[in-house]
Amino acid sequence: MKITEQSCEAFVEVLASKEPVPGGGGASALVGAVGAALGHMVGSLTAGKKKYADVQDDILQLNAKSDSFEKDLLALVDRDAETFAPLSRAYGLPKETSEQQAEKARVMEKCLRECCEAPLAIMEKCCEAIAAHAEYAQKGTAIAISDVGVGVIFCKAALMGASLNVRINTKAMSDRDYAETLNQKAAAMLNEYTARADAIYEDVAARLK
Repeated sequence: MKITEQSCEAFVEVLASKEPVPGGGGASALVGAVGAALGHMVGSLTAGKKKYADVQDDILQLNAKSDSFEKDLLALVDRDAETFAPLSRAYGLPKETSEQQAEKARVMEKCLRECCEAPLAIMEKCCEAIAAHAEYAQKGTAIAISDVGVGVIFCKAALMGASLNVRINTKAMSDRDYAETLNQKAAAMLNEYTARADAIYEDVAARLK
């Protein structure tokens, strides 16, 4: 059974256990999917309303994008777990001889690179979802504006969480140039989109005063 096919209760129970997966990466992907879905909900409540007829096409396009974000992020919950399994095994490889040490180093480096793929993808999807929330905040129904604020903060949390999963893997890499390339890519997304998420949240909060 895929992780995402479990009940919410089962997911949380396994997350709290000693099991290696799901972990922070999978949890971040799930939180991101929930955040994207909250924006989508605002769009669903807006679509078809006469008061918002002039933004109907924009809302429908946003809803289609959000649906894609949700599906991609849920898939990344499982993808993150799949890439961690080989790394977990690699830590247990023998290292008594120089040949074994070299082989372990090679396998570890390969696994570490693969383990960065899912969290980076999670970050990218969260950035797109945050951008969508900016539009939902501008064009979505006012009766659900609080959900835009909740959704964008969830996406920000997922973005930040996934970045830590990138960093813990790049920290262990031998190829420091490659590691720094990934770190810079993650940092660029963090710098731009955490600020954008904060601005959206503050705008929503101000409208609720």
